[in-house]
Amino acid sequence: MIDVGYTICEKIFKEHSSLKDIEPNQYIEAPIDLVMVHEQLGGRIHKEYEKLGINYVWDPDKIFFILDHWVPAPTISAAQMHQDCRNFAEKYKFIHNMGMNEGICHQVLPEKGFARPGMLIVGSDSHTTTYGAFNCLATGIGASDVAVVFATGKLWFKVPGSYKIILDGELSEGVMSKDLILQLIADISTKGALYKSLEFHGEGAKSLSIDGRMTVSNMVVEAGAKFGIFLPDKKLEQWLQKKTDKPYAFIHPDEDAKYQKEYNYDLSELIPVVAKPHSPGNLAPIHEVEGTQIDQAFLGSCTNGRLEDLRIAARIIKGKSVESHTRFIIIPASKKIYLDALSEGLIEEFVNSGAIIGNCTCGPCIGGHLGVLGPGEICISSTNRNFQGRMGSSSSEIYLGSPATVAASALTGVITDPRDYI
Repeated sequence: MIDVGYTICEKIFKEHSSLKDIEPNQYIEAPIDLVMVHEQLGGRIHKEYEKLGINYVWDPDKIFFILDHWVPAPTISAAQMHQDCRNFAEKYKFIHNMGMNEGICHQVLPEKGFARPGMLIVGSDSHTTTYGAFNCLATGIGASDVAVVFATGKLWFKVPGSYKIILDGELSEGVMSKDLILQLIADISTKGALYKSLEFHGEGAKSLSIDGRMTVSNMVVEAGAKFGIFLPDKKLEQWLQKKTDKPYAFIHPDEDAKYQKEYNYDLSELIPVVAKPHSPGNLAPIHEVEGTQIDQAFLGSCTNGRLEDLRIAARIIKGKSVESHTRFIIIPASKKIYLDALSEGLIEEFVNSGAIIGNCTCGPCIGGHLGVLGPGEICISSTNRNFQGRMGSSSSEIYLGSPATVAASALTGVITDPRDYI
């Protein structure tokens, strides 16, 4: 009998198993509440599933399918991939088929109320961890594992140990949740939380917006984490009331839950930071890289293409012009965000400043679509990864920063402290 309480991760896994007790490093089989698939469905998953010779999927109502990485298709091979995706979704009668007009998977899925407290969600993308902002367990899996879920509705897991991240205070003007998660990744290291669950506690966590929490949960995987989960609160309840009428129950950790490590941050003490090439953990305070010349600034992706991000960028750029030798690409993360930004006048501000507005897709983040970098070019980006060659040429360089930092840098043509423009 286990004599300590449970973390959120352990509680959700316990509820999804038939076990009376559960503990870290234990292997379990758990039923999946939802599986998300995007282009990988046509790239690899359908091939793996065909090997099984099965003419059904376990539950078409628990599959969320969307096209978002290469939208619209920029190459013949991408078009073929989309065809394979559509054919598979039609053959197996997927109910939640979002097509290619809604936006990026990790924004659209929670927007439509599919991420709810207590759920166990898996997806064919490593940044599926984003949904942990909604008090559920969510993680990315590979093509063969998706095929197993399609066939059985279950998957095996090793129960992760948990790290407790205690946040106090509130972020200062010009400092964003992206600065927080970049600092955390640097402190933990990119391999410091391998197969761990990061659990976010404290009044500081409550002070973060839902948009901000999604950014944090999105990037915990860059520290190797399996999950990144927030405790529930009034903000989450208000969000869910607008998104879903499905039942759910908030999951809180026990007071005597056991954590393997603990990290403490006073949000008011954080400053803007930037991850230098070629790792999200290669951190530098803004003053160390300020003045670095850039060729491109990118605001968007599943990490930072949300309305909060567009609003602060519009505040910074309002009435000004993008530096003449700098390309400023802005891509809203979903159709809803795009429309909201239009109605608020944000898109007009961006267009008048000289920025380029793209349709809702992953775009430059993956280097396979809009905004590819040429040889030797430097980009400041709001995305989650800056690996060598990720956004184009292997000799290009990517710096990761907050939306505020990206917008300020677009104005000056060099990496810039956003606090000087707010």
